[in-house]
Amino acid sequence: MLDVINLTRDLIRCPSVTPVDAGALGILQDALEGMGFVCTRYPFADVDNLYARLGTDAPNFCYAGHVDVVPVGDATQWRHNPFGGEVEDGYIWGRGTADMKGGIAAFVAAVSDLLAGGWTPKGSISFLITGDEEGPALNGTKKVLEAITERGEVIDHCLVGEPTNPNTLGEMIKIGRRGSLNGVIKVIGTQGHVAYPDLAGNPVSSMLKLLTALASKKLDDGNDSFQPSNLEITSIDVGNPAHNVIAETATAKFNIRFNTQHSGDDLLAWINDEIETVRQGFDGKIEADLTVSGHPFLTKPCGFSDKLSAAITDITGRTPALSTSGGTSDARFITHYAPVVEFGLIGKTIHQVNECANVEDIKNLLQIYKAFLVRYFDNL
Repeated sequence: MLDVINLTRDLIRCPSVTPVDAGALGILQDALEGMGFVCTRYPFADVDNLYARLGTDAPNFCYAGHVDVVPVGDATQWRHNPFGGEVEDGYIWGRGTADMKGGIAAFVAAVSDLLAGGWTPKGSISFLITGDEEGPALNGTKKVLEAITERGEVIDHCLVGEPTNPNTLGEMIKIGRRGSLNGVIKVIGTQGHVAYPDLAGNPVSSMLKLLTALASKKLDDGNDSFQPSNLEITSIDVGNPAHNVIAETATAKFNIRFNTQHSGDDLLAWINDEIETVRQGFDGKIEADLTVSGHPFLTKPCGFSDKLSAAITDITGRTPALSTSGGTSDARFITHYAPVVEFGLIGKTIHQVNECANVEDIKNLLQIYKAFLVRYFDNL
């Protein structure tokens, strides 16, 4: 049997800032192989990934997560060493504690506890652990799924251990996510003197027209499963320190989080139409780098999510909300292969200085995962 707190601390002590795993995958592989899992590494470019499976029969239940973390920021502002895994005041402190090394440790320890007690799953359990979720997400979960599918692996259901709870363990299961579109617009005009605008081509004016058209459009009112889509302008940069100079270029960035009432292609077509409208009459160029990094998805409530909800209620006494709020996760790739939901720790401190997780929450999450596994396999 594994000690979930010690395993969490060991993982935190690996400074696995994307794309470096810094030994975290090795810790997990050693623990899983000790339980009888067959482990395979899947390196792609500078990212290493791990797929592990116990058993060969169907159904194959998969737990997915990531050991990579975001940078710590100013380390002097941390209460403890961000890669120290210190325990104080009932919390474990460190980068990745909640997002999501504590969740991974809880699931590994849950399987260890069950196997040590003589329980055997009526099927297979697998782990898909990546080192690229916090980064571009090009060489992680997406490519591993493609690779294991080519070799005949089938995942029947998947649970992603992201920190889904806003304030209290057991509050929320994520059954879907909105899509995400990133845009970078560059308007190129002609530099000149402000007193002679006829001799210049002001890119700022055209940029403002374009951004106003994009930001003023009401995309939708949301629906029964999703909150409204929203476009947020995140940066406008001209780089012009002078008052009497019309700059040559203006650059802006924006992001759209969109629900199932839109497709990425529809939004791309709309943005390009708006660009073309502004381009008319402008004696310059408008360049656009538009990327749909994730499409919206929804796993409709079913027996799978019901069993997870029941396990959460068993341990916490709470009935979790089924939500699609928040940002993107690797579930956006998994949904193309199997029904997927997300449930993990509390997300209040993720990506912040002094990220931490309550020790009792990690222990209770272990119990939730155990109760869920029993329900999943014993009630087929």
